[in-house]
Amino acid sequence: MISWDDFDKVDIRTGTIQDVEDFPEANKPAYKLLIDFGEDIGIKKSSAQITDLYSKEELIGTQIVAVVNFPPKQIGPFMSECLVLGAVNQKGEVVLLQTERNSRNGIKIS
Repeated sequence: MISWDDFDKVDIRTGTIQDVEDFPEANKPAYKLLIDFGEDIGIKKSSAQITDLYSKEELIGTQIVAVVNFPPKQIGPFMSECLVLGAVNQKGEVVLLQTERNSRNGIKIS
């Protein structure tokens, strides 16, 4: 169990995917994402293993939910700056978490 204080430390925000590139150097199939989290947070990069269910083209303009206050993580030659959230189904495929309606980028999830 974690405390409410622990949960309050996790900064989860809405962001819109601006660009998607293949990430052939990743150990598991992944994309490199460029995500806009609004004025206060700005643009962050992330690596996401979401190639099973999503094409690059359909991801552009998609609003997602991500943790924005983890320290950057080196993934091969790429520095990931946030963690895109998703639900992993029985096949191991990641289904992106999204808001039910489009919202302003950078809105805090609570």
